[in-house]
Amino acid sequence: MKKIVVILGPTAAGKTGMSLALAKKFNGYIISADSRQVYRGMDIGTGKLTKDKWQGITHRMIDIMDPDQEFSLAQFQKTVFAIINEEKEKLPFLVGGTGLYIQSIVDNLDIPKGGVDKVLRNKLEEKTAEELFKMLIQLDYKSAQEIDINNKRRLIRAIEVFKISGEKYSELKGKKSPNLDALQIGIKLSREEMYDRIDRRVDEMIQEGLVDEVKALGEQYGWEIPAMSAIGYKQLSAYFKHELSLDDAIASIKNDSHHYAKRQMTWFKRDGRIKWVKSTQEAEALVADFLG
Repeated sequence: MKKIVVILGPTAAGKTGMSLALAKKFNGYIISADSRQVYRGMDIGTGKLTKDKWQGITHRMIDIMDPDQEFSLAQFQKTVFAIINEEKEKLPFLVGGTGLYIQSIVDNLDIPKGGVDKVLRNKLEEKTAEELFKMLIQLDYKSAQEIDINNKRRLIRAIEVFKISGEKYSELKGKKSPNLDALQIGIKLSREEMYDRIDRRVDEMIQEGLVDEVKALGEQYGWEIPAMSAIGYKQLSAYFKHELSLDDAIASIKNDSHHYAKRQMTWFKRDGRIKWVKSTQEAEALVADFLG
């Protein structure tokens, strides 16, 4: 089977820097496993590298959709498999923190393709994100721990999958045989360091112009599109709608990012195949051994 290296971890863990170093050393290219980096214009808030910082490394699954377009797990899986199949010469590095996206590739998940029940969808859309989150906890606790509580689109979809097909996203593993030989490398941080990195990163994003980025997106596409439920965008949308002060919005971004990082780690710790490292040097040794 074709080999693939996965670099994963919580938000602000340092995945970007590590993946660039490894891709350069092992003749690789990078596939983003971030559910928001697919959207054009969502740059600062998603931690997206500008092309001038790619260091000559090809990046895929970035800027492929407009923010008002829906992008599903099934679309992600299909597109990534196509990329891997067409690129024969270089080593793919799947990089990100969206656990279900990563698992869909590593384990070749059999993703329910069922259609949408419009009556059910309308009922779910009337609920708040908090109400949807509580509902999903009852139906599929493991998936609820991975999905951002503010992401109504993914919460609704996870509930729909269970209601329509009886399938849980968290129990899809093993439905098909994996078609890739994957090495999963996780970046290990203490909780204190993780939260400190998140807070510093949020401050840097504000300095780099995140407020203006969100304003421009909201004015072009509206404040209620699914993509604007992402952390950073949702809170600043509330600021522009005069629901929060700017200071409160920034504090909420940090707090929600802490909770999301905690859920990311809960998800990743379930997978005993992940090799946890504290440095790029440790990761290099693992990749070298993996490639033989």
